Amino acid sequence: MAIKARRKREWFTAFPGDYRWSFITSINLMRVQGGSADTSEIFEICRRLESKVGDDKAWVREWSRMGDRLRAMAQAAQRKGNLYSAADCYNRACNYFQTADRFWFPKNQKSKALYRKSIDCFHRYLRLTDSPHAEIVEIPFEGKKKLPAYFVHAQNTRKSRPPVVVQYTGFDGTKEGGYSLATLALVRRGMSVLLADTPGVGEAIRFRGIYLRHDYEVAGSAILDWLEKRKDVNARRVAIFASSLGGYYAPRTAAMEPRFKAAVAWGAQWDYHAIWKRRIEAAYKIQLPSPGSHLAWSFNTKTAEEALVKLEGFRLDGVVQKMKCPFLLVHGDDDQQIPLRNAKKLFNAAGSKDKTLRVYTGPDGGAQHCQMDYLQPVVAYMADWTAEKLSA
Repeated sequence: MAIKARRKREWFTAFPGDYRWSFITSINLMRVQGGSADTSEIFEICRRLESKVGDDKAWVREWSRMGDRLRAMAQAAQRKGNLYSAADCYNRACNYFQTADRFWFPKNQKSKALYRKSIDCFHRYLRLTDSPHAEIVEIPFEGKKKLPAYFVHAQNTRKSRPPVVVQYTGFDGTKEGGYSLATLALVRRGMSVLLADTPGVGEAIRFRGIYLRHDYEVAGSAILDWLEKRKDVNARRVAIFASSLGGYYAPRTAAMEPRFKAAVAWGAQWDYHAIWKRRIEAAYKIQLPSPGSHLAWSFNTKTAEEALVKLEGFRLDGVVQKMKCPFLLVHGDDDQQIPLRNAKKLFNAAGSKDKTLRVYTGPDGGAQHCQMDYLQPVVAYMADWTAEKLSA
């Protein structure tokens, strides 16, 4: 089944001519609905950056500056006993610190300190907020390693063992960023969520040396093993839900790990090696969501060209044909990172009998990458679909 909207809408760009900055700013605007950003704060940062477009040092400075301001406000509110106000400020501070870190290369001790500050803020937010209840957890992974994660409890359900969604972010996302974009919508619909920093992402790469890899099902299997030991979830009703490069993670994992009962790819992938090969051959003159230095860092190589070799396995052909569970693929028809033709290739190749391709063109959901130009109705659609499949 394929569903397609009809009319396009224009995409607001905060920094015309600079796709990276504009796209990440759009992500922050979408996070307003989840409470991890505020439009006035974002516009203030943008005004300060208007004359410095493309200067990543200025980007780091201004987003960090706003994070420091919100963190100070949170600390002041907490000292006064205004815990909900403190929680809100900690949540936004975390997001702004991580937005600053996104373009901080090369990574160093100062960038790690900034990131630790972001994690501390989010942990404080979780402890102080009233809803939903979330646990800070560790998932055993390959010997003595562990994946940092949050287990967020389901709401609006009488089930003592509700279904679970394993939620991943993408190439340069984080579990904290994913929380504000989709987690809240999922838990409201009676599903618990396990939100993890997986190989190459967030705390896993920065503090634990867990680098990006093609066989992403190893993380999914480790998480399922952990979930099966809990008495407050139905580990036989687990979906995987992932965005951006998660369009590779989710189908790959669902195809290779049959314990997953549903899969959502929020943005398609097909051949990530080919995507980066094209970017490198074009000397990065095309639209880039992340700098080439991020690719090298993700694989622990010295150059993006060396990392390209490690991307050889990031192809879904020959893999997704094995997928059997219900599959939802969501894509924007004006996605400037991943062409719509790749979404069609993935959809046609997926082995699932129950599969849906939902292409958005604008008026009822964003047409850009992962709908970061108009998000809310798309998240609602994905969350409703997931709840339906896990209750079937």
